[in-house]
Amino acid sequence: MSSSKRLDRAYSNANVIDFDDDSKFIFFSDCHRGDNSFADDFANNRNIYFHALNHYYREGFHYYELGDGDELWENMSFDAIFEAHKNVYQLLRQFHLEKRLKMLWGNHDMVYRDPDYVKKHLSHYFEPIDGEDKTLFKDLFYHEGLILKHKETNQELFLVHGHQADWWNYTYWRVGRFLVRILWKPLQVVGIADPTSPAKNYKELIRIERRIKRWILKKNLLITIAGHTHRPRFPEPGQIPFFNDGSCVHPRSITGIEIEKGEISLIKWHIDTKPDGTLQIVRVLLEGPEKLKDYIDA
Repeated sequence: MSSSKRLDRAYSNANVIDFDDDSKFIFFSDCHRGDNSFADDFANNRNIYFHALNHYYREGFHYYELGDGDELWENMSFDAIFEAHKNVYQLLRQFHLEKRLKMLWGNHDMVYRDPDYVKKHLSHYFEPIDGEDKTLFKDLFYHEGLILKHKETNQELFLVHGHQADWWNYTYWRVGRFLVRILWKPLQVVGIADPTSPAKNYKELIRIERRIKRWILKKNLLITIAGHTHRPRFPEPGQIPFFNDGSCVHPRSITGIEIEKGEISLIKWHIDTKPDGTLQIVRVLLEGPEKLKDYIDA
């Protein structure tokens, strides 16, 4: 099956969610939350991420995670990841309880496409303090794709991880997982990168982006927001509307895409130094805001 057909299938099977100019969304992807070992790329940015997540929770945003949230290639199960980043999952649970959480699966957490796996591993957790099981993500469902549809303009935004345009990481993800667990995870500790990852293979990254852009052209310039490559992208109106929220494993920063008041923006959260030498976590606007309606027939 070609990348175009895989994207077609993800689009045709996607649930449609209505929104308007009062809706607020934050899109993150590629958190790669691990077990807090030396190979856990998320661990370096977890305080930045948790601070940003708290901000979006307080401000009433909906949190949509566009795949590869959990690093289940390097780690055998969710349990060790949960214990390492328990505060993050407790906050995500609050989003879920208030129906402000949507999750997509990517190649590194592709096991989540099985609802039975999600129910078994993510619905409950054991609390050693009380000695009993407690509810975590009850009735959580992972999607391959989602469509946001504006109530007034009928404009659609397609949300997908993006590995559908990466034949190796979609079709042979089990082989990739095996190689990462056995070979690349130990080498990563000493600084050797995994060459199968598009985030670390520039030529493959460009090929994947070209495939997605060709598909967007075929779909009459459908706004598409993805992750997977870890490279933030923010086109201007008139360009091919392919957005990428980047990742949460950049060196000392995380990037994401916000939608608020009918406008879309690319943002970064990072640690900055105050004049007195103390540190603070700040939000920086990288691109935008641009009005979503300006991408209609642009």
